Amino acid sequence: MDRREEAFQDRYAEDVAHCYGCGRLNPHGHHVRTRWEGEETVTRFTPEPHHTAIPGYVYGGLIASLVDCHGTGTAAAVAARAEGAEEGDRHGEWPRFVTASLHVDYLRPTPLGPELEVRGRATEVTARKVVVEARVLANGEVTARGVVVAVRMPEGMTAR
Repeated sequence: MDRREEAFQDRYAEDVAHCYGCGRLNPHGHHVRTRWEGEETVTRFTPEPHHTAIPGYVYGGLIASLVDCHGTGTAAAVAARAEGAEEGDRHGEWPRFVTASLHVDYLRPTPLGPELEVRGRATEVTARKVVVEARVLANGEVTARGVVVAVRMPEGMTAR
């Protein structure tokens, strides 16, 4: 894989890469892929026709899932940077974060059809927790905003 195309979620260890939203090893999942774009993080995702709430509009649960996985991916990248990982230095696994809190405000209906863009920024960073504010855009318009409180995955959540 070209390292420039690698997403944050590609750095998760195999035993924690099965999330329905962002797990690269889940054949049925959304495969959310988050990358740095300047000082923001960005995820791009094009909903399929089965992601419908009301004909022509995206199901709100998908939007929440995108914000959720974008937030935990952003937390992993921010923690990796804080621990010394440079932009081009992607050797080794990144820390895995899980959601402690998810809040989504739906500002307007999100149209089904265009690619969605989720943009985020960490607003609080500690050794254990990262708070990420995100916004979902369709055709350049913000349709939802969210806040994810992501915490380092607790011991015992994996078979390691």
